[in-house]
Amino acid sequence: MVLLALSGSVACLIIFCIFNVLEMPTASTLKIVLKIIFLILTIALALVTLWLWLLHRAFSYNGTRQMSKQIIEGVSAYVTIPEHGKGLDVGCGSGALTIAVAKRNPKTLMVGIDRWGGEYASYSRALCEKNAAAEGVGNTIFIKGNALKLDFDDGTFDTVCSNYVYHNIPSRNRQAILLETLRVLKKGGTFAIHDIFARALYGDMNAFMQKLKDMGYERVEMIDTTNGMFMTPWEATWMLCRGSAILTGKK
Repeated sequence: MVLLALSGSVACLIIFCIFNVLEMPTASTLKIVLKIIFLILTIALALVTLWLWLLHRAFSYNGTRQMSKQIIEGVSAYVTIPEHGKGLDVGCGSGALTIAVAKRNPKTLMVGIDRWGGEYASYSRALCEKNAAAEGVGNTIFIKGNALKLDFDDGTFDTVCSNYVYHNIPSRNRQAILLETLRVLKKGGTFAIHDIFARALYGDMNAFMQKLKDMGYERVEMIDTTNGMFMTPWEATWMLCRGSAILTGKK
């Protein structure tokens, strides 16, 4: 993404420079308008490139901040599976959370699902399996699936979890996606879902948590992760992650 934004910025700069030296005597107004457009695009894409680079530096496992590692380890700490039980990671991506939970719960089976492909073509089942092997983890399986309609019966899993997935799914009702995830959770099972639970994305989450309690959930709570737990309030602001929290509880 950083390279794509940088390439776009460079391309727009080159086009701007071409218009700067191009002779267009009969269309001087058009030339000025095009120069302005491509100058604005150059600046905008340059700023996006800088923002993406800063994000990469903060989240990368090889960066100085290693925020992804802190988040994965932090979320996995909220996931417990009974011995010989089964857990589900929705939107597993490269398998990071699936693997982290499996390592913490070695006598269980962790299932990671993702649709992969498309804009997430850099992720795949093969990559997940490779990452699990690199970590020496053998109690994981990875399956292609859809978070909007999980291909599992009600009450299949002892635990369901997810990390920064649902806000990326185009939807007018993300609370319905949460309910679909919780549908496959056993009675007495636990859940830990980390995402950006901003009102603009999810609506009234306080009302949703009350709804779960009214449905008989034993425990439901929202843990803010932008107060220094995973990131500072300032980081959450410039990273556009305000509202990040772990929705956790017991069915």
